[in-house]
Amino acid sequence: MYRQILQQYWGYNDFRGIQREIIESIGSGKDTLGLMPTGGGKSITFQVPALAQEGVCIVVTPLIALMKDQVQHLREKGILATAVYSGMTRNEIIKALENCILGNNKFLYVSPERLSTPIFQTKVRHMKVSFITVDEAHCISQWGYDFRPSYLTISEIRKLIPNAPVLALTATATPIVVDDIQDKLQFRERNVFKMSFERKNITYVVRTTSDKIAELVHILNSVPGSSIVYTRSRQGCRDIAKILNDNNINSTFYHAGLEHAVKDQRQQQWQKDEIRVMVATNAFGMGIDKPDVRMVVHLDCPDSVEAYFQEAGRAGRDGNRAWAVLLYNNHDEMKLKRRIPDTYPEKDYIRNVYEHLAYYYQVAMGFGRGETHTFDIAKFCYTYHMFPTLVNSALRILHNAGYIYYETDPDTKARLMFTLSRNELSQLEHLTPNEELIVTTMMRLYGGLFTDYVFIDESAIAINSGIDRNIVYLVLKGLSQRHIIHFIPQRNTPFITYVKDRVEMEDVVIGKDIYEQRKLQMEKNINAVVSYAKSDDVCRSVQLLNYFGEKSGNECGRCDVCRTKVGEPTKQSISSATEAILSMLNDEKIHDIQELSKIPLPRFQMDAALKELIDEEKVIVEDSNIKLA
Repeated sequence: MYRQILQQYWGYNDFRGIQREIIESIGSGKDTLGLMPTGGGKSITFQVPALAQEGVCIVVTPLIALMKDQVQHLREKGILATAVYSGMTRNEIIKALENCILGNNKFLYVSPERLSTPIFQTKVRHMKVSFITVDEAHCISQWGYDFRPSYLTISEIRKLIPNAPVLALTATATPIVVDDIQDKLQFRERNVFKMSFERKNITYVVRTTSDKIAELVHILNSVPGSSIVYTRSRQGCRDIAKILNDNNINSTFYHAGLEHAVKDQRQQQWQKDEIRVMVATNAFGMGIDKPDVRMVVHLDCPDSVEAYFQEAGRAGRDGNRAWAVLLYNNHDEMKLKRRIPDTYPEKDYIRNVYEHLAYYYQVAMGFGRGETHTFDIAKFCYTYHMFPTLVNSALRILHNAGYIYYETDPDTKARLMFTLSRNELSQLEHLTPNEELIVTTMMRLYGGLFTDYVFIDESAIAINSGIDRNIVYLVLKGLSQRHIIHFIPQRNTPFITYVKDRVEMEDVVIGKDIYEQRKLQMEKNINAVVSYAKSDDVCRSVQLLNYFGEKSGNECGRCDVCRTKVGEPTKQSISSATEAILSMLNDEKIHDIQELSKIPLPRFQMDAALKELIDEEKVIVEDSNIKLA
């Protein structure tokens, strides 16, 4: 049955890796944890069994862009799916949830923050739920590299629908995180399926250099194909993209501060190979399914090996050779370790920020619970002579400790509705050409404008109408002043909500689980990254596998460490590898390229031999298959 569903909707003949084992486990009602590396086909493991069962599958994921993308892909296949996330109107949320109660959807994608809302908890009790899927499951563990307190609500949802099993999925988890995920999700029994984290087609390289930009240009000129360059700062994205373009390397940049439509446009350009190199912060990449990325370069060290491995793993998903390069210099260790006190300022400093927050909003002792305020961090820091980085970290810790809710990136998009009827609008005279074009564009892009407020994206209107975004904004303001529409502009200002009444500064409790334990874990994570970057005596692939608890003595033969050990392959060694490859292909069948790993020769020899055979047009490699020419 599962295989039939796979063939019907996805066109694949059979499952890969551990997909079948995970599907059969969750299909039989067992709580299941699946560890699958980036590109391993995680979505298949919950979408197939959900289609084989009655009821709706609830999919918890923190990535709004990803849930929108997956809902769209499912609908294109004729599968009913919907999503609930911040930014939707109350009526939109109620409609989506009630459709799930009525059985009109097979998949309900939901952000973890939505789980704790009264409306969700009321509606979910009346749903027939097949099972709960927790994507990016490492986010529930305080030992993980991306802990999100909102994930802890999932165990509360389990109490509301106790008969629904849980499928937890992640691409990166150390042994301690694997155990913690199962504890936090209240697994009835331990049940883990794990693929090898080894990516045989990726060559991991650490390049120590005093001039990272020059090295980056050299690397991108040496290795053709689609690439991602990761850097930490938004300004750095812009600057590096400009440098690359100045060096005739077609590039653009991406970070969380860009308009949604701009991000979508640049992502599409990159995925269609109109842009070769995407220079980005870590906001780019989650849910991106581009198989032919040949190179991922990190200009700055991530905070953890998990983050590095996941981002590097976006290379080579087509099974063909790819590179993951970390550029490192003597300043990186100092910068990494500086992030620890920046992320965990002293507790007295945190309490001081809490106290000044009350002065700032004039919240009296014993009051404030439920109050929400917009938060201008620049103004706050100027008023009290504080530094934004430390204030931001203090507020996040106060958020985790349960004193405030700190929303740094609210999805408060612009919204509008027509105040005229459709008939009255059509009879309007004296609209300028820009006004007519913008009105027409909005009606083409959005439905329901005459009955309710609809969230809009001014950049999307600008792109589709060909009118500058600033002019779009001015036109919408003008139409609103003339009472043709009611326009509420976008507001990106963070906000703070008091979860508890204000207490005395000395009574603010910041527990070990909120502070000391997580600070210690961050120190361990950063030390592991430094160790990886500086270790030049152990194969890079072996280092990464050992970190994730996978003991491997098989050196890759291609990374910078292995290359230093063995030197370049000789003509004789290449000849031996060539004969072995041709012997394997002598049956004139199409083989999976991974079968080459079974030939007992060093990989650097195999790679050199394969390159020669391809250059001499003796063999053909297409996707992940290899055959005689």
